Amino acid sequence: MEKGTLVEFRVQGDRRLGIVERPDGKTRWFVIDERGQSHSLAPRQITYTVTGQTYKPSEIASFLEQVKPYLDPSSLEVAWELLVEDGEIVTPDEMANLLFSESSAPPCYAAHCLLSDDKLYFKQKGDAYEPRTAAQVAERKHQMEVEALKAKGQQEFLTRVEQALKGEAVEWGRHDRQRLEGLEKYAALLADTVRTGVNYDSLARAYPPSAPVLETMTMLGRPTTPQGAFQLLVDLGCWSPYENLFLRRSSIPIQFPNKVLEVAQQRLDFPPIDSDTNRLDLTHLKVYTIDDETTTEIDDGLSWEVLPDGRERLWVHIADPTRWLVPEDELDLEARKRGSTVYLPTGMIPMFPEVLATGPMSLIQGRVCCALSFGIILDTTGGVEDYSIHTSSIKPTYRLTYEDVDEMLQLRVQAEPEIAAIATWAQRRKAWRYAQGAISITMPEAMIKVKGDEINIDILDDSPSRQVVAEMMIVAGEVAARYGKAHNIPLPFRGQPQPELPPEEELLLLPAGFVRACAMRRCMPKSEMSITPLRHAGLGLDTYTQATSPIRRYSDLLTHFQLKAHLRGEVLPFSADQLKEVMMTVTSITQEVTMVERQTNRYYALEYLRRHPEETWEVTVLMWLREDSNLALILLEDLGLQLPMVFKRSVNLGEQILVKVSHADPQKDMIQFQEIIYQEAQTAAN
Repeated sequence: MEKGTLVEFRVQGDRRLGIVERPDGKTRWFVIDERGQSHSLAPRQITYTVTGQTYKPSEIASFLEQVKPYLDPSSLEVAWELLVEDGEIVTPDEMANLLFSESSAPPCYAAHCLLSDDKLYFKQKGDAYEPRTAAQVAERKHQMEVEALKAKGQQEFLTRVEQALKGEAVEWGRHDRQRLEGLEKYAALLADTVRTGVNYDSLARAYPPSAPVLETMTMLGRPTTPQGAFQLLVDLGCWSPYENLFLRRSSIPIQFPNKVLEVAQQRLDFPPIDSDTNRLDLTHLKVYTIDDETTTEIDDGLSWEVLPDGRERLWVHIADPTRWLVPEDELDLEARKRGSTVYLPTGMIPMFPEVLATGPMSLIQGRVCCALSFGIILDTTGGVEDYSIHTSSIKPTYRLTYEDVDEMLQLRVQAEPEIAAIATWAQRRKAWRYAQGAISITMPEAMIKVKGDEINIDILDDSPSRQVVAEMMIVAGEVAARYGKAHNIPLPFRGQPQPELPPEEELLLLPAGFVRACAMRRCMPKSEMSITPLRHAGLGLDTYTQATSPIRRYSDLLTHFQLKAHLRGEVLPFSADQLKEVMMTVTSITQEVTMVERQTNRYYALEYLRRHPEETWEVTVLMWLREDSNLALILLEDLGLQLPMVFKRSVNLGEQILVKVSHADPQKDMIQFQEIIYQEAQTAAN
């Protein structure tokens, strides 16, 4: 090339003009740009050469001013319309003649700039350009419109984000929700740090963000990690700092689909015909429902009556949700998908829509309700002497709390002899079960409630009233199972293998109370489910099924479907194989529910302890987790919590020690305690 030739080249994608100064070796050229900077360029780096005359670096600015009037991208559309039909290829010089009827250097270079920047009408072929087809141009216009809308949406999203970060109320659009849902799924991966023990950095590497999440986090200048997504959602006010990631990570549905809610409302507005036309009228009985004060799904009630022959009959009335649905309908399939009501410190996620679960499905005081009633006569030892099962109509008389019943039993209220009679039979029943080999393991149990930002932990008291209700539910389960066994009905029978407990002399070496109970608990095998009867060693029963919580447990609902069909003399809704298949699905779901409940309770327990770093707790050393590392399981007796602790000295099982929380991180599932020596505790107390 001649010295003084004007050439175009690119620097990091930017278009530059320069003047050829001299060769640089055999193939390269030194080029001086308008700023006076020198560049060594290979031929392939030169994208256009201005021919016809030579220039000086100081003339580049003037040349560009001459080019400007020709730089109208809309002019290419006219040229394209002229060339597209024949598909004629053009060079920049030819395009300059076509567009401007000129062939001097400025319009030719302008034509080159227009063509090289164009992404719509022409595509480059060597040193020339070919018009795209009409279909290709239409498609590209559509893509450009989509990209423009996307860019507009991004900008609007950024505006709403800025408002949310300032604490202003924001109404998120549909596309915003899609972005936020992607962030929620990514942030929920943090739950895996607890489940798998993987640290944050490894988690971020193992689960790279999806393209939309990466785009959102990059656009907002946030770290593209699950922790970064979590913090962004908190900052935006979409999540609380204590968001239940275990629930978010699970497959448990939080909301009901609109279709299911519509069906529930239809059943409420237009009750279906009752299939059980021969319900036993038990509205004359006094019926007690006994629950926690906050319970809204009331699914069991108790009665007692004296028969003409002097014998006493207990009645266990169970809510009849199958009155409102049939197998395989929308409500049934949704309940099956959920497996059970989920009980969390922050509230419950019901198995059925609340308009039904807390309304006509529940046993509500003063209303005539449909029920499945178990009439049970016990012998003097507490064993089942006779029983009958009926679809029934009842009218609950009293809605009582456990505290109400405890008080009535303590004061021996004469006006309600039924309560005392039921309690007496419950005691006999319990004694009978222990005579059959039932195993009692009593450990304190924490009841954690979260309201707003407040966390409360109470110990679930194993009071006389709770024992009464538990015994009545157990005997109803035994009766349901005996009926199923006698009539060869496939049911979700529940059993527990006989445990191999430590020898008596070995147990006696352990401190009495919680330590001994903990050692026994470790030996208890998991319960099992089967479509055929099983012995339940823990309860001391030869056969057992759960039938007393059909609003809250799907397996109980299955029992109701099967029993009620048999009582009507109809074909069972589930064959043995069908029932087995459904049970396998439901068991898997309920295991996940149990895990989410346990993890959520633990999260709030650690958060509660994190908020009380100065509190001194009395703990009992329950058992060794790794004795060689001094890692033990301790019981915080005031809270009913069992947590790990590493001791810096030798301790004994059953030893009671004062501790403080030295570190707690609920999100990372970490808790550390430090022992308080007696003198420090005395000083703190004073």
